[in-house]
Amino acid sequence: MERWCLCERCGLIPPISFNKRPTKIGRRSLSRSISQSSTDSYGSAASYTDSSDDETSPRDKQQKNSKGNGDFCIKNIKQADFGRREIEIAEQEMPALMALRKRAQGEKPLAGAKVVGCTHITAQTAVLMETLTALGAQCRWAACNIYSTQNEVAAALAEGGFSVFAWKGESEDDFWWCIDRCVNLEGWQPNMILDDGGDLTHWIYKKYPNMFKKIKGIVEESVTGVHRLYQLSKAGKLCVPAMNVNDSVTKQKFDNLYCCRESILDGLKRTTDVMFGGKQVVVCGYGEVGKGCCAALKAMGSIVYVTEIDPICALQACMDGFRLVKLNEVIRQVDIVITCTGNKNVVVREYLDRMKNGCIVCNMGHSNTEIDVASLRTPELTWERVRSQVDHVIWPDGKRIVLLAEGRLLNLSCSTVPTFVLSITATTQALALIELYNAPEGRYKQDVYLLPKKMDEYVASLHLPTFDAHLTELSDEQAKYLGLNKNGPFKPNYYR
Repeated sequence: MERWCLCERCGLIPPISFNKRPTKIGRRSLSRSISQSSTDSYGSAASYTDSSDDETSPRDKQQKNSKGNGDFCIKNIKQADFGRREIEIAEQEMPALMALRKRAQGEKPLAGAKVVGCTHITAQTAVLMETLTALGAQCRWAACNIYSTQNEVAAALAEGGFSVFAWKGESEDDFWWCIDRCVNLEGWQPNMILDDGGDLTHWIYKKYPNMFKKIKGIVEESVTGVHRLYQLSKAGKLCVPAMNVNDSVTKQKFDNLYCCRESILDGLKRTTDVMFGGKQVVVCGYGEVGKGCCAALKAMGSIVYVTEIDPICALQACMDGFRLVKLNEVIRQVDIVITCTGNKNVVVREYLDRMKNGCIVCNMGHSNTEIDVASLRTPELTWERVRSQVDHVIWPDGKRIVLLAEGRLLNLSCSTVPTFVLSITATTQALALIELYNAPEGRYKQDVYLLPKKMDEYVASLHLPTFDAHLTELSDEQAKYLGLNKNGPFKPNYYR
C-alpha cells in the first residue's frame, strides 16, 4: 500500500512506499552509516591523546628518545612526530613568542636560568618552553592538571630533549610523583619557578624548603595560585619575590575573558552535544572568566543566571542583562551549572541532590575544589562512564546528573583553547621570568608583585601586527597635556 505525504497537493513530493523492506545490503549499509556516525560523534569528544596502544602506566615503562636520553616520563615517545606537527601549528598563532626568539639570537636574557614549571602541557606550552630555551634557560616540566596533557606534545618535547613528566589521565599519586621527579634531581637546582595553581610551589615548600635559598623568583598565572602566594606573604612565609601574572591586564582582559568565551562552548559541545538555545544556565562567578562564559551562552540563546558575592561584579552582571540570583533559588530548574569562582564548595551535595534529571555540571575555574565531587563517591550513588571525561552520577530513584572532567577545568580537560590568546599569556609569563631573573638585588622584596604596565603594553604591541593594526601616536603637545611619555606606559600601575 502506498501513502501520500501531507504535501501531495503541491505535487513536489512523490508517494512513499511503506510495504517494501530494505534489502540486506541496504540494511548493512544503513547500520554501518549509523555506527560510523556514532563513532565519529564520540571520537570528536576526545583528542588523539585518549587512545593508546596499552594501559601500562608510564611509570612502569623504560623509554628513551632517539638520542638515548631517558630523563622523562610520558605516555608514548612514538607519538613525537605527531606532537611536533601540533607544535608547528601552534607557532603560527603565537607571534609574540616567535618574535622574542628572533630578538634573542644575539643575547640570552635567561642564560643560566634553570626553570622548573608546572602548567598545562599543550602545544602552546611547548612553544613557550622552546622559547625559554632559545632565551638561554634550562627547563624541567610537570603538568598542573591530570587531564589536560596532550600526550603527543609531551612526546615531542621529550624527543627534543626536555625533561617532561606528565601524561593524560594521571592519578593523584602520579600527579605528585611527576612534580617530585621534576624537582628532585641530583646535581640540578632550579632557580626560577613557573607555576599554574601553586601546586609546584607548595610541593617545594613542603618537601624541599632549602631550594628557596637559590630560587630567584616565582611566576604564577592562576587565581588559585595567586591566592596561595598572598596567603604566604601575609603570614610572612614567602621567602622569594613572586610575580602575579593572573592579575596583569594582558592575562585578565584577554586569556580569562576571550579564551573562556570561546572554549566554554567548545568543551560543552564536544562532551555532551548539547544544544544551547533555550537552555537555562547558571554561571557561578562574574569575574573575567564568568563574563566570557555568560556572553557566549547568551549569544547562543541560553537563559543565563549569575551568582556573585562581589557587589561590583554583581552590578556588572545586572547591567549586562543577566539575572542575579542565589544558587538555591534556581538549582532545581537549570539545565547547566558552571562554576568559575576560584573558591571551594560552591556546588555542594545539597545542591547536587536538588538538581533536575540530566543537569550538566562543570567547572571553568583552575582548581577542582569548586564542585564537591568527593561527596558523590558514596555507596548509594552509581557512577557510569559515558565518554572520556563524561560521567553520569545516578541517584537511587534513577535521577542522573552529567559531570564533566570530574569537576576539573573543562576547557583544557575536554577540548582545546584558542592559541592566539594563549600567546598573550605565554609572552607575559616569559617577560615576567626575564624581569625577575635579571632584576638587580633589592628591586623586588619577598612579596607579590604585578607586572609593570610597560611590559603589559609591550606584550599587546607584539600581537598587533597580526591584525595589520596601526597605533595612533601622541604628538608632543598631546603627551604633555596628558602628562604621559609618548612611548608609554599609558595606564597607571593600578589599572586593571
